[in-house]
Amino acid sequence: MSVQIELSDQQAAALQAKAAAQGLMLQDWLKKLAGQEPDQARPAKPFTTGYGMLAKYGQAPSAEEINENRREMFHGFAEDF
Repeated sequence: MSVQIELSDQQAAALQAKAAAQGLMLQDWLKKLAGQEPDQARPAKPFTTGYGMLAKYGQAPSAEEINENRREMFHGFAEDF
């Protein structure tokens, strides 16, 4: 059985580079990839946590700072009613 897949030149070049990195021709690399089980196709990487993901924004505000901001935001709220 043969299957025809349309790829852009960039995609084809990227696949050829991946095959070449393993020392295989593109056709052989695809055959090897097709023979693998789904769990084997993806390398097992440990999950990463979100810890530090927001570090670029600096330290989180303290509870006192949050309360002060709330007081400032809602100062005078609904005084006209």
